[in-house]
Amino acid sequence: MKISDGFDARRLRPKGQSNWRMRLGAAFAAVLATLGVLSAMAGVASLIGHPPALGELNASPAGAIVSIVLGLLFLYVGIWMWRRSRRRSRRSSELNMSPHLMKKHD
Repeated sequence: MKISDGFDARRLRPKGQSNWRMRLGAAFAAVLATLGVLSAMAGVASLIGHPPALGELNASPAGAIVSIVLGLLFLYVGIWMWRRSRRRSRRSSELNMSPHLMKKHD
């Protein structure tokens, strides 16, 4: 295979950008998921019979159910954000090659 003088293999990989935005996004997502788990656990504890878990917020069964639903929602959004930030951070290390240069898999 002939290599021309103007070929530079470093152009195939993108420049390394700082990952602070992805790291902060993943950390925020982890905190959000943790908050969701704790809120759902407090709501379940209130339904079981220990209402002072969140004070007056979930002293009634309706408040406990709202606490559980919000906790599960926070958990879902936190996991979704964490997976999205992980996927984006790994995608940046792929090669920048045209699709027609890749091997054909029939």
